[in-house]
Amino acid sequence: MSETYIFFAQHGWADTNQSMMILTERLAGGNAQIVAPCLNYAMTWLRMAPLIDQVDALATATLARQPSLPLRIVGHSMGGLIWLEVLARHPEWWQRVEFLVLVGSPVGGADLGRILDPLQVGVGVAADLGRDRRPLATRIAAVINTLSIAGDIDGGSDGTITVESTRVPNAQFVCLPGLKHAALRCHPQVVEQIQSFWAGAQLSAPLVLNPLVERLRQIPGMTDAHRRDFARATPWHSFADGTGLRLWRSPLGIDHVFLVSARGACLYSGYVGLLHRQELWSGLEALRAEPIST
Repeated sequence: MSETYIFFAQHGWADTNQSMMILTERLAGGNAQIVAPCLNYAMTWLRMAPLIDQVDALATATLARQPSLPLRIVGHSMGGLIWLEVLARHPEWWQRVEFLVLVGSPVGGADLGRILDPLQVGVGVAADLGRDRRPLATRIAAVINTLSIAGDIDGGSDGTITVESTRVPNAQFVCLPGLKHAALRCHPQVVEQIQSFWAGAQLSAPLVLNPLVERLRQIPGMTDAHRRDFARATPWHSFADGTGLRLWRSPLGIDHVFLVSARGACLYSGYVGLLHRQELWSGLEALRAEPIST
């Protein structure tokens, strides 16, 4: 890999670039050109579009000055989402990107964002954080060498982002137990994983699409969920290959769906709010009538 490269490092929501600068100092070689913009703190609470425009403009200007250097990109939380959107605008850059690292990024949509803005009508940045960008990330990871890093402090989340929402098909995936969302920004374990990834280590097999999981995610309102309530769910349907669906309704009336392997392991967890309950049952009945084998 090239020793001289442009290193884009992007912080996320309700943050500054201080921790990302620490990360770049620990990762970058002497010949790296570091670009770690500090976005307006107050603006990170509003909509993402101006932030995407800002990073896009800075990246465009930087690449124009250095037309031959390769790129390495690391984004924490919303910073990873911003870079997915920037890359979507510039597929001509994809071949220049050596590595893309998403750290604690809710690619599948942050459940907190869905809760605060269930209709995604524009309640601050919640609508943007709740959006499912997994199809976009999957296309990018098919071309760009991509790593997603998650933290897990409670068996399913880093305290802010669910582990499920960070998984990206075609990307390598690492989950670091005991690390909270904020700690992921520049923790030594994160640095070690990125260094290994940059050195060519295979940290995991690339995640593959599971047809049943994708069908569940296509149900309107489906949001990747924590797996904490898996043990409370009851069997609802079994498929020919032994996988099955289990359901659980919370005391607040929120319906949870769990895809279970033939050996009883949880393969996916999601929930649908009250506004989409009818679509949930229609989608589940369709799955039962025309099951897709895993």
